[in-house]
Amino acid sequence: MGLNIQIAIDCHHPHDLADWWAETLDWSVEPQDEGFIRSMISQGFATEDQTMTHNGKLVWKDGAAIRPTEEIDAKAPARRLLFQTVPEQKTIKNRVHWDVRLDGRDKDEVRAELEARGATFLWTASQGPHEWHTMADPEGNEFCIS
Repeated sequence: MGLNIQIAIDCHHPHDLADWWAETLDWSVEPQDEGFIRSMISQGFATEDQTMTHNGKLVWKDGAAIRPTEEIDAKAPARRLLFQTVPEQKTIKNRVHWDVRLDGRDKDEVRAELEARGATFLWTASQGPHEWHTMADPEGNEFCIS
C-alpha cells in the first residue's frame, strides 16, 4: 500500500516561512478558501482572531502549506509541507531535516542566494566524494543542500 506524506514544520510565522520555502523549492503556496473561512466564523466554529490577512487574502492565522505546483489542485497531494504555529522557541538541532537536491546547480551559488534571502550557513560536511552545506531557514530549521 502506497502512502502519501505531509511534513509539519513548527514555526512562529507560518505564512512567511511557507512563502520562503515555496520560492526555495519552486513550489506553490496552497490557496486557502476565504469563503469557507468566513462561513466557519459566521457559524460560530471559528473567530476573527484565528484569521489574518496575508498577501491580501484572508487565511487561517496558525497554518500555511506548500506543495509542488503540479500538485496544487490535487485533492490528496503526494507531497505537502505544512507550516504551523507553536509558542516555544527552537532550542536544539532538528531530529529530522530535508536535503534540497540542486540538480547540477553549484552549491556555493545556491548557498549565497539562500543567504541573501535570509538563510544561515551552518557548516560544510562530506562523506567520501560527496559534499554538502548544512543551512538553516529564516526560523532556524536545518536543511542541507547538495
